Amino acid sequence: MSVAVVTLGCARNEVDSEELAGRLEADGFVLVADPEDADTVLVNTCGFVEAAKKDSVDTLLDAADLKEHGRPKAVVAVGCMAERYGQDLAESLPEADAVLGFDDYPDIAARLRSIVAGEKHVPHVPSDRRRLLPISPVARDATGVSVPGHAVPDLEAEQSPATGPRAMRRRLDGGPMAPLKLASGCDRRCAFCAIPSFRGSFVSRRPSDVIAEGRWLAEQGVKELFLVSENSTSYGKDLGDLRLLETMLPELAAIDGIDWVRVSYLQPAETRPGLIEAIAGTPGVVPYFDLSFQHASATLLRRMRRFGDPDSFLDLLERVRAQAPEAGVRSNVIVGFPGETEDDLQVLCDFLEAARLDVTGVFGYSDEDGTEAAGYEGKLDPDEVAERTAHVTALVEELNAQRAEERVGERVEVLVESLEDGVEGRARHQGPEVDGTTRLLDAPASVKIGDLLDAVVVGTEGVDLVAELPA
Repeated sequence: MSVAVVTLGCARNEVDSEELAGRLEADGFVLVADPEDADTVLVNTCGFVEAAKKDSVDTLLDAADLKEHGRPKAVVAVGCMAERYGQDLAESLPEADAVLGFDDYPDIAARLRSIVAGEKHVPHVPSDRRRLLPISPVARDATGVSVPGHAVPDLEAEQSPATGPRAMRRRLDGGPMAPLKLASGCDRRCAFCAIPSFRGSFVSRRPSDVIAEGRWLAEQGVKELFLVSENSTSYGKDLGDLRLLETMLPELAAIDGIDWVRVSYLQPAETRPGLIEAIAGTPGVVPYFDLSFQHASATLLRRMRRFGDPDSFLDLLERVRAQAPEAGVRSNVIVGFPGETEDDLQVLCDFLEAARLDVTGVFGYSDEDGTEAAGYEGKLDPDEVAERTAHVTALVEELNAQRAEERVGERVEVLVESLEDGVEGRARHQGPEVDGTTRLLDAPASVKIGDLLDAVVVGTEGVDLVAELPA
């Protein structure tokens, strides 16, 4: 039986899809890339914001249309949206043959076979997954809980003894970058975010598992390890050592075949000096800081159940750039949060002008089911939210383009990712997919995907760079 795994959403979801693909292939399924060629289409949904949920529904409906007119016999929803809504999603979207939750992942092959055979799957009733584990991080034992992306190594896989047990994962993307999950879940209680309720409490993977999977990925030809989680600055707190990431980074960077290690999603209030030093100063770890500011107004941040203000954020950026002047810095901000005044908005804009970020994602606020902010007073009119979002988006587009122009003349190292329309890749300050690219001029015909090339920036196109190899 063949299966196509369609992944939506973030890099963490990509890891989960590859775990599901590994489980399915180990149990006899044939993986195919095109849903049109599959007996079963597995859609790994995203449940983050309204636009992502709409994308997930549209993808499920497209797959259902294939089932009506082509080969697929079943369309199955998994992932965050499926876990978050469960039975409600199944009832509102009868076009999907089943909606599976995270607890179904360990038996995913058996679930798909029964669904294709016509058996009716009873979808789960969602519950707060934070209640599955103790409140105290160091008391958590997640061995009895299904935590996507934390698959137990496959001890039955054929391998030479020297490599150790392989992670149960099947790469679906053959590119030179691969996400590697540090942890899952989140213990923070941001007023706008529902992720902890369906992803659960924060659970770190053991360093030995992370390193073993990093070695396995290197064997698959991966050149860049992209470390992902909901909150990487919390890594190790449930294992009794909050400095584990600092000690693990040199080990990951030393893996044979790995050129770059990149850390994502740092909480500004938790970004300690030792972690800055490790990211900025460890050979092989790229100086890249994905700092989740969300806003700059101290008053509004408190209302969001977050911490910070312009001075503390700018001080953090100053400390980063003192150790790595060429560091890449990206962030996200929410505009139009309930109670946001025009003064708050101006504080945010002034901060963004002073911060000189490489990339800033701008999101207009919308209510999310089950969040504290959904019950707040002081909601802004949707048209006002849209207007403010457009204003900040235009500002950051100009600021980010200016920051890119500051890099003209800078020597950069570029990881080649595409040869389709010329030679294109990413410099060390550019994260995967969302931070722009670097186009290389007059590169030799011998260049291959995965090569690392030294170049000099000679121009910009928005946040994208244009570079040429030195003579």
